[in-house]
Amino acid sequence: MAVEILMPALSPTMEKGNLAKWLKKEGDRIKSGDILAEIETDKATMEVEAIDEGILAKILVPGGTQDVAVNQVIALIASDGEDVSKVAAGGAGAPKVAAAPAATPTATPASAPVATAPAAPVASGAKLFASPLAKRMAKEAGLDLATIAGSGPHGRIVERDIKAALAGGTAKRAAPAASVAAPVMATGMADETVKKLFEVGSYEEIPHDSMRKTIARRLLEAKQTIPHFYVSADCELDALMAAREAINASAPKGADGKPAYKLSVNDFVIKALAVALMRVPDANVTWTEGAMLKHKHADVGVAVSIPGGLITPIVRKAELKSLSAISNEMKDLAARARNRKLKPEEYQGGSTAVSNLGMFGVKNFQAIVNPPHATILAVGAGEQRAVVKNGQLAVATVMTVTFSTDHRAVDGALGAELIQAFKTLIENPVGMLV
Repeated sequence: MAVEILMPALSPTMEKGNLAKWLKKEGDRIKSGDILAEIETDKATMEVEAIDEGILAKILVPGGTQDVAVNQVIALIASDGEDVSKVAAGGAGAPKVAAAPAATPTATPASAPVATAPAAPVASGAKLFASPLAKRMAKEAGLDLATIAGSGPHGRIVERDIKAALAGGTAKRAAPAASVAAPVMATGMADETVKKLFEVGSYEEIPHDSMRKTIARRLLEAKQTIPHFYVSADCELDALMAAREAINASAPKGADGKPAYKLSVNDFVIKALAVALMRVPDANVTWTEGAMLKHKHADVGVAVSIPGGLITPIVRKAELKSLSAISNEMKDLAARARNRKLKPEEYQGGSTAVSNLGMFGVKNFQAIVNPPHATILAVGAGEQRAVVKNGQLAVATVMTVTFSTDHRAVDGALGAELIQAFKTLIENPVGMLV
């Protein structure tokens, strides 16, 4: 029977993606493991592998199509012995549906039917696996996902399971949540209203891609739902600059004559932030409505500018890593970020973030907290300034940093304690080496 190829979910929260291009054409023989297509999310481009064999009979969604819904049928494969032309014309009867193709480097399996008996409802306390669409449908219907049997890959709950539960009345209703008035979100001027403010022909209209749409949505939500609080401090960098020069000068060289590492100021910033969070653990948290998540390690996201937007790859357990390890890891992450080759687990999550605009000569700024983080550090340029030391006027290299915090999780005094710990480490870098 014919096999449907579905748009895969590349992350737990993905609902739509762009089908960038097909790497196979209609009529090609497909083997398990073949790369079929490239899928773009707002953060990365991933290859989609086939898990079934046969002939690619029909491409239903052409390359270059944007906003393709997860689980939408994108192609048909004719199994061995089937009439390819009939499958392509849709005359082969109801096709057998296979699990969505795997995406590499990594991907969350798409919810798709399999030819096995449905799994039992999830036991109490076990982790639930459900597609984003199934979660939304269950929430809207007030169903308890734990009482629904999943028929997707590995017992994942998918759309048809929710429909079956609604039709058969087999699922329990979720306990009603406390009544909370939904916040009223502000909206801007309508597109046509904005366009009327400018002379016809005086501008070029460039449609938003998925990355820009996601950035706009997430940052708008962050500013409207997170009560931001800001604390700033000036950090003297002279000791750090001297340490950096000495460490780089002593870096061992490989057979090609290149040093094993070359530290940047940003590498010291990442390390100092991670160590500061360990010294002020109450600030190393994530807010949820039911509890505060207190993290055991400092997973530091670092904003990287890429064409069309930015992405925040994460240095995991940064407090445990040497400066040279952080430096080399960031070079690798930044390079792959710009090529959109990061895995989802390399940019999702984290406990804090750094946004450094110092290389652009920016003196100071305030960054927007990016959930699930409760803090983000905005870093300005290091510059020579007049300072007073022991009552005497002197010149020092000074950098202004600003912590933006989620005030629900990090109060003013706690934010001040965190920035003081960071300042101490930056001004005395030997403290982050022991």
